[in-house]
Amino acid sequence: MNAAENKPKNLARPYDPSKVIPPGATVGVLGGGQLGRMLALAGRAMGYRFVTLDPTPDAPCGQVADRQITAPYHDAAAARQLAELSDVITYEFENVDADVTALLMAQSYVPQGSRLLHTTQHRLREKRAIEAAGVRVAPYRAIASEAELLEAVQAFGTPCVLKTATGGYDGKGQWVIRQLAEVPDAYSTLSRAGGELVLEQFVRFAKEISVIAARSPRGEVKAFPAAENVHVNNILHLSIVPARASGQVLAEAERMAVRIAEALDVVGLIAVEMFLTEEGELFVNELAPRPHNSGHYTMEACRTSQFEQHLRAVCNLPLGPAKLLSGVVMVNVLGQHVQPLLEWMVRPESQTAVPGVTAKLHLYGKSEAKDNRKMGHVNLLTDNVQDALDWIERSGVWK
Repeated sequence: MNAAENKPKNLARPYDPSKVIPPGATVGVLGGGQLGRMLALAGRAMGYRFVTLDPTPDAPCGQVADRQITAPYHDAAAARQLAELSDVITYEFENVDADVTALLMAQSYVPQGSRLLHTTQHRLREKRAIEAAGVRVAPYRAIASEAELLEAVQAFGTPCVLKTATGGYDGKGQWVIRQLAEVPDAYSTLSRAGGELVLEQFVRFAKEISVIAARSPRGEVKAFPAAENVHVNNILHLSIVPARASGQVLAEAERMAVRIAEALDVVGLIAVEMFLTEEGELFVNELAPRPHNSGHYTMEACRTSQFEQHLRAVCNLPLGPAKLLSGVVMVNVLGQHVQPLLEWMVRPESQTAVPGVTAKLHLYGKSEAKDNRKMGHVNLLTDNVQDALDWIERSGVWK
């Protein structure tokens, strides 16, 4: 990829620092999944109207929006319709088609713009942007051939992680290389899709944490408390807040997220995923310029939810307080968990299983419960993290 191809199509600042989108306006949402659904539910309480574009009929966001445009994301006519109906447009996922983004920016108000998408859609650009913000990432190398991969693996040592520069989610598009003999297969498998590859040195971390920060066009920035994240089969299982780390580490994690939000000129939310080592060092792993699974705990546990905060930021309202009101454990509900969870939640003992734990169920309205598909989550409010973990264990749902 040459330098010209690597530049975003629109480098102009996409927002007006003085422009406010007041309640009563219509928010267009590109994408109709669960993040859009929870965004619309928060926004309707504030008085906003919603229209969403998604190819799936009766999409989760469409169920609660004023209108759904059912069409592929690359459909230019549908994008124009979204622009015509919306006073402001946001997106609920980062893999947005560049041509659609350009069309929306030309015909409507998209304060998040395309520059941050251009950065976060490509792991190498993302890592360089994080470094430019003065924040550390794990050592990495761009990989263009099997020979380069072999040399880099020898330099980093094993294990290390080979990833596609674009795409990939919930562990897809990556290969953990544990021995040199895997290099040919790893390179062959991940290079088939075309595009660049990146090799990351494996960080021997003690915990994975994330911080979600919000920034508005007027330049106001606030960060939510750090969450400690536990993954199972590369899918987020639990988020624990407050994260079980020192106050100094958690404060530094929030500072890093704020620094990135400011340096990247973010509008809306940005989720900053980090590794915490045994030595107390923090390395940024990935960014997501949208509401994030690890921020669902904010819905009941914070003064302002991540979804309300995202709307406040995009619409240039004053940001809400991000203070934590209660300890919380968020547990994801996948397809295989839905039926046993519903059976458990209707039983009286689900509310008394562990004194001091209050369970708040959120289901996303998806039509089919497939294994490992995110169908909902439960926020367990408590003053004692172990009590929430005991509730999960006693339910028998997440075996």
